[in-house]
Amino acid sequence: MRHAWQLQEAKNKFSSLVERAQHEGPQLVTKHGKDAVIVLSAEDYRKLVKPKLSLFQFIQKSPLGGENLDIERDKRPSRDVAI
Repeated sequence: MRHAWQLQEAKNKFSSLVERAQHEGPQLVTKHGKDAVIVLSAEDYRKLVKPKLSLFQFIQKSPLGGENLDIERDKRPSRDVAI
């Protein structure tokens, strides 16, 4: 990280903080001299939270990917439950 922002500076120059996060990468904000938060662009955030594989791809690559699993739902009516 190129620049650490003190909280007061980050509040006073929030537009600049956002601009730097968008163009230079994540920005560190400190509070009382300790790391507090990281401000990052929406694009960087999406990269962090985007799954690497879809659920279908994940299952295909799992050890059970080649197995012939029976995933049909039981069509019988549900059982009676005493109330």
